[in-house]
Amino acid sequence: QVQLVESGGGLVQPGGSLRLSCAASGSIFSINNMGWYRQAPGKERELVATITSGGSTNYADSVKGRFTISRDNAKNTEYLQMNSLRPEDTAVYYCYANLRATLYGPPDVYWGQGTQVTVSS
Repeated sequence: QVQLVESGGGLVQPGGSLRLSCAASGSIFSINNMGWYRQAPGKERELVATITSGGSTNYADSVKGRFTISRDNAKNTEYLQMNSLRPEDTAVYYCYANLRATLYGPPDVYWGQGTQVTVSS
């Protein structure tokens, strides 16, 4: 069984910072891409950031220059550092990991449970 467990969400004032973590555990052979999506009330899920196994990153235009995605391959963990937060960043944030549970098994996508980020004064 593979699990992705998120932590680090909460309430923050505009201009503040939060750091989200997402730890993968269980039967894991290798992890390919990892990333974060978010979904605000009444809106579609939006891709926020991605990172490859080699460390290449990609960001949504709305978060470029403010958010930084990173990963620790030894810990099977990814992070999302969010700075200069705005009210429009308020959403439930979901992490994902594209991984192989075994050497010969197919890659599959696993999701975290979601963590609420609220930016409000």
